[in-house]
Amino acid sequence: MKCPSCHETLLMSDKNGIEIDYCPSCRGIWLDRGELEKIIERSADHYSKKENYESDYKRYGYGEYGNDNRSNHPHKKKKSFLSELFD
Repeated sequence: MKCPSCHETLLMSDKNGIEIDYCPSCRGIWLDRGELEKIIERSADHYSKKENYESDYKRYGYGEYGNDNRSNHPHKKKKSFLSELFD
């Protein structure tokens, strides 16, 4: 299949049982019917458990209340559960 944006051949990656088509040239991500719903469903299932929410809170570098991490690393983007799907 060709990328709708730049017409490069799309590559396919399997992330957590979801097939994601991506363009190596423009880095576009293309989902087939139902794949976005699967991603949303899995993220909702993941964060519905308190222990997952708390472990991700610690794992991805969110600080304690009142702690301003932006002053230490102003350009560092926070990661989340969904970032693992689109690496």
